[in-house]
Amino acid sequence: MSLPALVKDVVNDDASDVLNYERFRQLQMRLDLSRGKPAPEQLDLSRALIDDVGQAGYRSRDGFDCRNYGLPLGLPEARELGGELLGVAAAQVVAAGNSSLELMHDALAFALLHGVPAGEHGDHDNHGERGAPWRAQGDVAFICPAPGYDRHFAICEALGVRMITVPMRDDGPDMDIVEALVRDDASIKGMWCMPLYSNPTGAIYADDVVRRLAAMRAAAPDFRLFWDDAYRFHHLTDTPRATLDVIEASAAAGHADRVLMFASLSKVTIAGGALAWLAASPRNVAWWQRCASVRTLGPDKLNQLRHVRYLRDRATLDALMARHRALLAPKFAAVDAVFRERLAKVPGVRWNVPQGGYFISLYAPPGYARRTVELAGEAGLVLTPAGAAFPYGVDPHDSHLRIAPSFASLDEVRLAAQGIAASLLHALETGKALAD
Repeated sequence: MSLPALVKDVVNDDASDVLNYERFRQLQMRLDLSRGKPAPEQLDLSRALIDDVGQAGYRSRDGFDCRNYGLPLGLPEARELGGELLGVAAAQVVAAGNSSLELMHDALAFALLHGVPAGEHGDHDNHGERGAPWRAQGDVAFICPAPGYDRHFAICEALGVRMITVPMRDDGPDMDIVEALVRDDASIKGMWCMPLYSNPTGAIYADDVVRRLAAMRAAAPDFRLFWDDAYRFHHLTDTPRATLDVIEASAAAGHADRVLMFASLSKVTIAGGALAWLAASPRNVAWWQRCASVRTLGPDKLNQLRHVRYLRDRATLDALMARHRALLAPKFAAVDAVFRERLAKVPGVRWNVPQGGYFISLYAPPGYARRTVELAGEAGLVLTPAGAAFPYGVDPHDSHLRIAPSFASLDEVRLAAQGIAASLLHALETGKALAD
């Protein structure tokens, strides 16, 4: 039986929820909704980067040979493109790497090993303009809004940074808690922020939240906001959203060095061969260059040249992202339609309808997320492990599920949504039966 026929057959089934789950389990489909990967059709949108590689050449506009060493901060054209897309001066942009995750890892590692510019006027002791290495200052902690991005938490765990969980709301992290923590604890050196269409809740930071983050008093003079603007270009509606300029707000509040902003083209062009940027104050850019120059003699400037000549400007990027949206939006709508049909009347169940990004958050009644994932796995559906969106993988309520509908086909997404709903309903039904 074809996949569309399977979807129709399952949707029209009149059996009970338990039998519906059993039918899914018997199908033994192999569907993966665990990661926010672009679908092949999305990657094909930028096929020209592969097919027309020879046309990009290897010399920049000023004649620089991009095949050679040099330009540690990136190709000037690539820095200018990043500046245009991120709303900062090109001099405040580093173009480097394949993904922003790579740059975030390196930035945290550099801070632990070498320190960062401390205070607003620099620390001119034995570290030059740098403060002491974070690892030499004792315990190092990061604030981690949750549900949040599991790879942020993985970086902290791998590098020995203690994580402090704060609640994530629809308009950003709970700022009363954040401000109190940062004000009184000098061991808190940073905070993860995903301001627009946050992974996985779809949260959009309100202007007041951004202003408070920019202006709050920090006990640590070398405190940093790791500002992961991963979904700045990834809108799912015809009304793009934006957040307040945090670099400008921080500078206005007297904390010009507070922000390290990260962004990339990983889900815009070729996920495995894209272009990433770091945007920050001039002192932070100089700090990055000093630290990175030990690790590399320069980024992949040929790839940067290809991207610059392919994308050209913001208008070209917006047109490309509209084509991404045409492929993605129906998948998100399909999940919402199935959940409304199957789960809308189930007490304690809710989910978000994101305006952008790559994820849907489904909330089960407390105590049922892990069991839902287990049942889905037995039916052939691979989901993100329950708890992954929390530091150390611990969801205190065992309630949150992250759904990533981007990679599967539309028909597969419909079937998977049915399977998720059936798995959750089966978990609730069997849990109730056991309790009785």
